[in-house]
Amino acid sequence: MRIGTKVKQTDGYSAFIPDAFPSGELLSFSNTILTKAAMAERLIGKLDGITHTLPNADFFISMYVIKDATSSAQIEGTRATMLDALELSAGVNVKDTDADDILHYIDALNYGKNRLTEFPFSLRFIRELHKELMTGERSTHFADPGEYRKSQNWIGGATLKEAHFIPPPVNEMMTALSDLEKFIHNTELMPVLQAGLIHSQFETIHPFLDGNGRTGRLLITLFLYERAVLEKPVLFLSSYFKKHQQLYYDKLTAYHNNKPEEWLHFYLDGIIATANESIATSKKIAALKERDMSKIQSLGKREADSGVKFLQYLFTNPLTSVGMAIQNLKFTRPGATKLIERFVGLGILKPLDESVKYGKTYLYDKYLKIFNE
Repeated sequence: MRIGTKVKQTDGYSAFIPDAFPSGELLSFSNTILTKAAMAERLIGKLDGITHTLPNADFFISMYVIKDATSSAQIEGTRATMLDALELSAGVNVKDTDADDILHYIDALNYGKNRLTEFPFSLRFIRELHKELMTGERSTHFADPGEYRKSQNWIGGATLKEAHFIPPPVNEMMTALSDLEKFIHNTELMPVLQAGLIHSQFETIHPFLDGNGRTGRLLITLFLYERAVLEKPVLFLSSYFKKHQQLYYDKLTAYHNNKPEEWLHFYLDGIIATANESIATSKKIAALKERDMSKIQSLGKREADSGVKFLQYLFTNPLTSVGMAIQNLKFTRPGATKLIERFVGLGILKPLDESVKYGKTYLYDKYLKIFNE
């Protein structure tokens, strides 16, 4: 199953030159791959269905987006956590972190989801996605947002001679991208297998100066969403790739070493594990909401009505303060203060920093812990 070969360049280094993609041999999937792919698509469907049983699927998705964005950024070296991203997004306790990487990823995913309602999944779409992801990125990153590279790049090592992998030179890159776009428009393959091959081939081509990994991981979810395998973008693989980061790199290496089935097995295992984990997470969230709703019902009717509204808000914004409750829910200051005190007393909220006396921020800690498990 040839994907390509390394060819020595005039400057002395050997770059990877992809074969015409895809070869007929590549698409002759083994029975074990097809069986695993069928299981993966079944679990994706089950996950998609379960999200419709949640009281509000959007809060589930918004937190999973943050989790995926965090994991994807951490694969590239970002040290920020989900909590850092939540703090930066809320504008509270802003630290000197690289959490903006996470927010850029979230913006790019939302942009891609909205863009696909009016524009096809294509090379132009991928460039737009990259532009959204990388514009305004940390100043240490020079990525030429939305533009293909015009020079040779490499992966690993300080120089081309020390590189772990050297993607195709620019002229070969453009040919490979043209083949990839034709493959994207193929509607005869199982979408779950097609998404996996799009990711591995995209990472092999490495068409941008920076941001290839994050862009490539976004493509998996957005392609499955565009093909209606997902009604909502609820399948996020970055946490699985982060958990098995070295294996993720090893299997992508196996792919361009002409062992694509090794990559596909790893990728499909990731979908199966992630879908099962997300199904379990959705059940835990539903149980948590039921428990906390019961606590709120113990309050007086007027306070309980405000409490239900406040709890719904916390599922989308697990960091809050008196000021945020006033701004977002139109509570009065005395009403917001009293309700937050009630939620602390009920064990729903906890102060983010006990040492702060005024202008405290509070965290829906049990909710965030479900996503960090």
